[in-house]
Amino acid sequence: MANYVLVHGAWGGNHTYGEVPARLEAAGHKVLNCTLPGLGSRQEELHRGITLTDHIDAVCEQVEEAGFDRFILAGHSYGGMVITGVSGRLGKRIDGICYIDAFWPEDGEALWHITGKFEHEWYLESQKYNPGFVRPLMSPPEFAPVPGVVGYHPLLTLVEAVQLSGDEQGIAKKSYIFATGYEGTPFPRFAEKAKAAGWDYHETDTDHFVMEKDPELTVEVLLGLAG
Repeated sequence: MANYVLVHGAWGGNHTYGEVPARLEAAGHKVLNCTLPGLGSRQEELHRGITLTDHIDAVCEQVEEAGFDRFILAGHSYGGMVITGVSGRLGKRIDGICYIDAFWPEDGEALWHITGKFEHEWYLESQKYNPGFVRPLMSPPEFAPVPGVVGYHPLLTLVEAVQLSGDEQGIAKKSYIFATGYEGTPFPRFAEKAKAAGWDYHETDTDHFVMEKDPELTVEVLLGLAG
C-alpha cells in the first residue's frame, strides 16, 4: 500500500482530479487530495497576501495531519510549482513524484520566470480592477467565481520563487505526463526537460485537464511510481 498526495492547479480545486483518487483507493492505496488556501473549497480564505510559500506550507501541513511518513507526490499545472517546493522540504520522505502537464521550476525560479509574454500580460491586465488577484486564463473581464469550483488566483503565488534544498534530488522515481491536445500549451519545454533527464515519460492526446480526460493513464502512471 502506498500513500498518494495530489495537488491541484491554479483557479480550481481538488475536484479537478476527477475519478483518480477513487481509483487509487480502489487499488488499495491511501489518498490525500489537497486543497490549496484560497482556491476550490477554500475560496473563502482567498486574500491578496497568499504566497507560494503559503501553498507549500499548506500541503506539508496536510501531509502531517494525514500521518504520511512516506508518500508519492503529484501536481497538475501550477501545482508543479507547489510540489517542487514540497520536494525541497520533504524530499527524503518522497518515494516518487509526478508532474501532470505541470510547470517544473529550478531553484530560484518563479512561475513568472518560466511563462511567456501571453501569461505575463494576462497577470498584469488582471490587476487593473482587481489588484492582487488573477482571473482564469481566457475568462472575460466580467468573470464571476463559481463557489467551490473556479475563482481568482492570488498574484503573489505567481511571482515568488521556489527554494530547493537538494533533498529533492534523492527522489527515486520521477514521471511527467504531457497533454499533446492542449492548444497553446506552455509545457513542451518541461516535457523535453523530463525526457532529457531520463524520467518516466508519457503523452496523452487530451486537453490540459489530463486527470479528468484520461484517468486511466493518470492512474497507471501513479501506480507505476508505487511499483
